[in-house]
Amino acid sequence: MRNVQRDDLGDDLHTTRLGLRVSSTAREAVTRSGAVAPVDVLSGIGWLPAHRIDAWRQGRATHLAEFAQVAPDKLARAVALLGAWAREQGLAPEEAPYTAATRDRRALRFTADGDEATELAYRTHWVAPDLTAAQRRRVDTRREAAPDLMVVIADRPWVCAECGEGGERGEDSGAAVGAAGLLLLEGEQTVCLRCADMDHLVLLPSGNATLTRRAKKASSLSAVVTQWDRRRKRYRRRGILVAETALERAEEQCLADADLRARRRERDAVRRAEQDVDLQARISREILRQFPGCPEDRSDRIARHTAARGSGRVGRSAAGREVDPGAVRRAVVAAVRHEDTDYDRMLMSGVAREDARALIAATIDRVLAAWSPSA
Repeated sequence: MRNVQRDDLGDDLHTTRLGLRVSSTAREAVTRSGAVAPVDVLSGIGWLPAHRIDAWRQGRATHLAEFAQVAPDKLARAVALLGAWAREQGLAPEEAPYTAATRDRRALRFTADGDEATELAYRTHWVAPDLTAAQRRRVDTRREAAPDLMVVIADRPWVCAECGEGGERGEDSGAAVGAAGLLLLEGEQTVCLRCADMDHLVLLPSGNATLTRRAKKASSLSAVVTQWDRRRKRYRRRGILVAETALERAEEQCLADADLRARRRERDAVRRAEQDVDLQARISREILRQFPGCPEDRSDRIARHTAARGSGRVGRSAAGREVDPGAVRRAVVAAVRHEDTDYDRMLMSGVAREDARALIAATIDRVLAAWSPSA
């Protein structure tokens, strides 16, 4: 990539804060899915918020970098460091298409000037070489799949850019949301479902994953329905639009095997509960192995917090479930950060996240040193 010196990437990868963050985030992504992309890393280190990436994929930005929280040269540095780490790990580079979730399926752009070498670096996915055939198929499917069309529940009255007719605010009432309250966002323009040739579809609200999966598979045309969440500052999935015949077929399939799926859910619930108890115990043992000075009740509490189902924490990642020492260490560092330092108070008082972390780094080091074997 331009503006990046390759000769110092190897050193920076292992000695700088950015290099360590990039390698850690990339390693978790590869462990979880078998591959990693620049967008995964930039999101993982906090430079590209998820809702901004969603907006870019929906075609509501000229390029991805305009949503970044850092300057373009820093983005370029992170992408270059990812490439250095991937080559060091023996990962294979593969170019992936990025298309907008719009009717024209136009190619998405990453940078302001659209330099081809830079764009290619962003499109490059790094794939683990030792994937099984099934894992390889999942990676290929995820990389090559076109993004879902996105329909939005309007939060105010609007006018279609193509026919000029007005639409209304979509009431948040599940299946009762009418077509006049649904629209497509294409750039800065709003388009009604009739002009998008989607007004024959029906809304299936979120809540039944099996029914949703089957209805989408049976429908030749579908779209994800989202709604802006003011509190979380991001779009939230509310359901999908599918053909009515596809929904009826999916409902018949679900009724036919309802008892079987109920018994399977019961067995899965028991198995997950047993796995959680075992996972917590293994994480607690690994904490005490790395930090024998850590009080046992504290290690148990960290393990319970880390392994909580649905938490999205490192303990629920693939690396966490395998009790990777690095993942466990990060969980301990996070616990110390929130319980033994002024980090939370700093954030509440307006200190920037990165500045706050720099200020409390020495305190974390002291706590960990006191718990370490050599202490």
